[in-house]
Amino acid sequence: MASELLLRAAPFILPFEGTCPRFAAEPRLCGADASVLGRVTLGARAMLGAGTVIRADGHFVRIGDDFHLGEVSTVHIAHEVYPAIIGDRVTVGRDAVIHACTVGDDCVIEDKVVVLDGSVVEDGVLIEAGSIVFPRSTLNSGFAYAGSPAKPVRELAPGELGERARLLREAAAASPFTAAAGEAGEAENLHPHAFVAQTARLAGAVELGAGSGVFFGCRLDAAGTAISIGANTNVQDNTRIDAAEGTVVIGPDTTIGHNVNIRAGRIGARALIGIGADLAAGTVVDDDVLLAAGSTTAPRQQLEGGWLWGGRPARPLSRLDDTRRAAMQDIVHQYRAYGAAYRAAQDRPTERGGSNGTSPIADRHPHR
Repeated sequence: MASELLLRAAPFILPFEGTCPRFAAEPRLCGADASVLGRVTLGARAMLGAGTVIRADGHFVRIGDDFHLGEVSTVHIAHEVYPAIIGDRVTVGRDAVIHACTVGDDCVIEDKVVVLDGSVVEDGVLIEAGSIVFPRSTLNSGFAYAGSPAKPVRELAPGELGERARLLREAAAASPFTAAAGEAGEAENLHPHAFVAQTARLAGAVELGAGSGVFFGCRLDAAGTAISIGANTNVQDNTRIDAAEGTVVIGPDTTIGHNVNIRAGRIGARALIGIGADLAAGTVVDDDVLLAAGSTTAPRQQLEGGWLWGGRPARPLSRLDDTRRAAMQDIVHQYRAYGAAYRAAQDRPTERGGSNGTSPIADRHPHR
């Protein structure tokens, strides 16, 4: 295929606390800035789109053979709670997140799907584009699921899974598989104790506070205005912050989840913006807000502090209790530790692999 001429031979690789990823074989295709990190076991004939992230730090990730991960999609774990386990012949579309769950064989997970913690997706399931699988859900074999929360909408027709997988893989093959413009280090005002992942791209007047972290695959573009991120705030993998319509300000001790889209606006302190959320221009998020995964906001919407918000567009669902507040702050502490560990690994070239150093893709028989 034509796009193969633009592909790197291996992903960017880092260990986590001394443990490197293990590969059954080099990925068959690998786009620019794909990252595989920490306690990952990846099967044979993998296809990793540009900007994809597979990250195993607070738990392990185990993925079978013939895995396809579309551009800017993310696989991650829940710290010391759930691993991510994915079977054979699984196809994932673009801008999706597979988080701390179990996915069986022969599944198709389309573009912009989020599968959340503790869920079990049985063999032979289709999850249609834009769906959100709520935590601890079970998706039964032989069905198509859609919606937020994802629910069964019909039994699968013969050959439907194979056709859906083929369409996703062909779309990926037709894409350029190239990284976004910009290079890490173009940004201004980065605190010396902030972490910026090597595959993140920051451009313009970006300010990072002490202990903050911008993780793998993120794209932050100040676009002639400014992006300010407070102390101890973490911006998780494949999040995009675009200040083209105005300044973006994010307060301290806040978490921005994986694959979030943020435009001009303000996010307060001690907030958590859930995986796959989409914040419209002018959104104001007060201090102490939890915005559920997959939620959206309307332009210039204000989210009042002290509440769990969720929906499309978001609405207040319940008051935050002490348990939720404590869990939100635990994530902040976990990510500060993750950032310190990855920063140390990036600073030790002998521990880097893939396109940036000696490849650890040498273990052809990972434990499965």
